Amino acid sequence: GGGGTCRGPCRSPVCCLSAKAGSRSLLAALAAGAKRLHGSYEQFLERTFPRFHGLYVTFTRAGMQALFLEVKEIRRIRGKMSQQQLSAHQLPYRDMERLRQVPGATPAAGGRQFRRDLIKAAPIVVIAIPPFANFLVIVLMYFFPRQLLIRYFWTPKQQLEFLDTYDAIRRDAYLGVVESLALAAHSLPEPQLQSRLQQLCTKVQGGSQPLVAELCAVRSLFSGSPLGLNKLRVSHVRALSRVLFLTPHLPAFFLRRRLRSHVLEIRHLDRALVRLGLGQLSEEELRAACYLRGLNSTHLGTWECRVWLEQWLGLSCQLE
Repeated sequence: GGGGTCRGPCRSPVCCLSAKAGSRSLLAALAAGAKRLHGSYEQFLERTFPRFHGLYVTFTRAGMQALFLEVKEIRRIRGKMSQQQLSAHQLPYRDMERLRQVPGATPAAGGRQFRRDLIKAAPIVVIAIPPFANFLVIVLMYFFPRQLLIRYFWTPKQQLEFLDTYDAIRRDAYLGVVESLALAAHSLPEPQLQSRLQQLCTKVQGGSQPLVAELCAVRSLFSGSPLGLNKLRVSHVRALSRVLFLTPHLPAFFLRRRLRSHVLEIRHLDRALVRLGLGQLSEEELRAACYLRGLNSTHLGTWECRVWLEQWLGLSCQLE
């Protein structure tokens, strides 16, 4: 009958509040301890391995923050497309470019490259979760940054270096494209157009850039045999795939389909860029636009990039 005795599990508000406060205190203590440990770890890295520390900061701060913001921005654009029932090519230039994303200039329609980036980044992020396991991530970043990491986790120096690396791969592929064009020129039925195309190929192989008017003069050749996309030789299709950083190791049907998709994507970007106006682009956007379209802009001035891109758009807008 004495009501002051508490039998069984304590259910009074005072007991519950005490238990919750104790849990919060424990969590706060653990968090504070982890923060101190993390700070000591960073100081140790900075003193003992300064180069590793720079990579570590790039990964844990700048890289993760940039990746988070990118995910947020992609979700915003997808929501806008769904709400307004828009297709990708109806978006403004910057939204369209954001969905495409040029990671070291690897074009992909509708955000496919971004999904590949997430898949590629997932193992590294998982490895970095356990305490001190991110030291392994730093080692991987140091020795295999281009192969294992996505662009968000590259240092500014690495970004320039890797853009040059990818451009060297692309330049090697150009040789195969021009040789295929020169070979196809021999089977053209019209002698005048055959001569013009051969002259263009010789000019490019000699290191000169053809004029827009010269390219427009032979544009009709690329709508039928032997230079229409569905009529190209497989070796030619594979060379073009390498130019666009696509794997050439697929059946010809899939290669042609992917090429068409990527070329149409660049065409839609060109139209959106004309609507926006070149003058609205920042220097970074200008360089990225040139790089996507085949010009290594990393070592060029802003004026050179602008002139080249104006010529490109002048040609692109005349094509069907």
